Amino acid sequence: MISLQQINYILTLVETKHFQRASELCFVTQPTLSMQLKKAEEDLGYKIFDRDTKELSLTSFGEKLIPILRDVNYETLKIQKLVDEMKGSFKEVVRIGLIPTISTYLIPDLFSEWKKMFSGIQIIIKELKSQDLVIALENKQVDLGIMAGPYVANSIRTIPLFTEEIKAYINTDKEDFVFTTMLTESHPWLLSQGNCLRTQMVHFCDLKKNNADEWDYEGGSLDVLLEMVNQNGGYTLIPKEYEKRIRFNQHFIKRIYSPDKNDVPARQVIAMTPERNSKWDLVEKIVRSIQLYYGNQEDVNYQVLSWE
Repeated sequence: MISLQQINYILTLVETKHFQRASELCFVTQPTLSMQLKKAEEDLGYKIFDRDTKELSLTSFGEKLIPILRDVNYETLKIQKLVDEMKGSFKEVVRIGLIPTISTYLIPDLFSEWKKMFSGIQIIIKELKSQDLVIALENKQVDLGIMAGPYVANSIRTIPLFTEEIKAYINTDKEDFVFTTMLTESHPWLLSQGNCLRTQMVHFCDLKKNNADEWDYEGGSLDVLLEMVNQNGGYTLIPKEYEKRIRFNQHFIKRIYSPDKNDVPARQVIAMTPERNSKWDLVEKIVRSIQLYYGNQEDVNYQVLSWE
């Protein structure tokens, strides 16, 4: 049967899809890693990786094996945790991943509160794009993910946090609201590929019908997009909770209505955690703090947009 060390090598290869990079992360030479992988495959009787493809990929056996190895690795970490607790040297670490358009306001709002709530606990926070966050959760690299939903997977538990209205930041002082039809006549400034707010913007504003050559700048910073609107006209979309942090023209912030004025666009912000999570008691407290902080919603009809 394969060893814990071999399991670590295999899981690192799955993440990197590159022998040299995996060997560096495992602090071994590439020949050593390759030899240990070959030995593991011989002991199991099946190939785990298909080396004939351009990018290292899993065989059908490997696809079934990897979830089992992740569970074994996870349970092994629990053993180490128990040993550290007995020695009195254990310090719980909670790893949080969240998308940039949420972290821009949520971390400043709640970080100090979390520090008070969890004395003696180390919290590590990392910004990730939606697809990368899903992968990190599946690989159990984060204990809690926060992003725009919906998302459904057997291995991931999802908890609704709050519904957040999406507004327009548009270079006009006329009305205090805009209709979606008005946005099609204005220049859109977009977040870069991989940001879910970009995808929501493209679908909601029907930008697929626009000429892509008109999108002069695509960025990862909402502040830069707001400045582009200030200087060049047009509009971008912003989450409601980000509104209070805008240092620019507040008169440019507009509620968006559908043509019949029956609903406004919004996104559902969700928490995600692996189904088997030994840190659930801590994760639950973080989830509850977010729900309480952003829980007061206006009495409006929301059209919740998908992030995909």
